[in-house]
Amino acid sequence: MTDDADADHEPDHSHGSHDGHSHDHDDHGHSHDHDDHGHSHDHDDHGHSHDHDDHHSHDIEALSVGVVTVSSSRSVKDDPAGDAIVAAFEGAGHDVAVRELVNDDLDGIQSTVDRLVAREDVNTVVTTGGTGVTPDDVTIDAVRPVLRTELPGFGELFRRLSYEEVGTRVVGTRALAGIARGVPVFCVPGSENAARLGAEEIIVPEAPHLAGLARRDDTEEEPDDGDADETA
Repeated sequence: MTDDADADHEPDHSHGSHDGHSHDHDDHGHSHDHDDHGHSHDHDDHGHSHDHDDHHSHDIEALSVGVVTVSSSRSVKDDPAGDAIVAAFEGAGHDVAVRELVNDDLDGIQSTVDRLVAREDVNTVVTTGGTGVTPDDVTIDAVRPVLRTELPGFGELFRRLSYEEVGTRVVGTRALAGIARGVPVFCVPGSENAARLGAEEIIVPEAPHLAGLARRDDTEEEPDDGDADETA
């Protein structure tokens, strides 16, 4: 298995603009911190106002993570991409509950991810490797059917950040994220730098919020039957 698009991935994690100037203004030099009437845009999809604390009220403070390295040539002791993911989570105060290495085999990858999202002690899963375009890069094809909900923004953002480092070679990079059995699942390339970029810049910052939202319905109380029948 190779991830050719990310083999020379050397992110410096300084994702500012190329000219060194801030781009927080529109073409007319106006700030976008407020709408046309000076009001904040802190609203949800239904138009209801909500503050930052309410938005993150379901976040999981300490995640329990499953890390899966997809490779037919590496071992757990020789796995710099997996090490980078583990370091990113542990550095943020989260716990790695399980770490596994599986071969470049579609059924093996799929069964491993499906098993991990079913574990009570795992609320986030990250895979690394098998996301390129060679015949044995089958991670994306294996994981996608497991997902109930796909999160296309992850792949879009990962490729955007990667472009700053590898240029047009990013077209050969596949990255995937979604929700399976109430557990966020992320698939990143197998190079150390690509794994570190995905983990540090996107996954670790967003996984607590996504994991909390994905399982929110299991913890919230259902409304009483009688309430549904009440009329004003």
